[in-house]
Amino acid sequence: MSVKVKFDTRDFVAGLGKLSMSAKPAVIKIVQSNASELQKKEKRDVPVDTGFLKRSITLTTEDEGLTAIVEPTAHYASYVEYGTRFMAAQPYVRPNYYEQVKQFMKEMEKLVK
Repeated sequence: MSVKVKFDTRDFVAGLGKLSMSAKPAVIKIVQSNASELQKKEKRDVPVDTGFLKRSITLTTEDEGLTAIVEPTAHYASYVEYGTRFMAAQPYVRPNYYEQVKQFMKEMEKLVK
């Protein structure tokens, strides 16, 4: 089970056709800023015991910056997010993702108008 969050805009940029070359830097900026903000929010909200889980929340980019991945890499990250039969869930990825995706969509819609 994974709690990886991925912003992938390759199809969006391809769909822009002729505008894709001029819009690509703006899309990259939007992807990077939203991914960075998501990482900050996750690190702010993650439950901290030893700090290992908080430090494991990474941000990586792919596809020349068109894809950003925010992911906690600690082996127990999904147990904290979803809970177990012995421990209640303490979600820190999903609530922040749903909040950030709204901002991401607003910025992308503003770009295409």
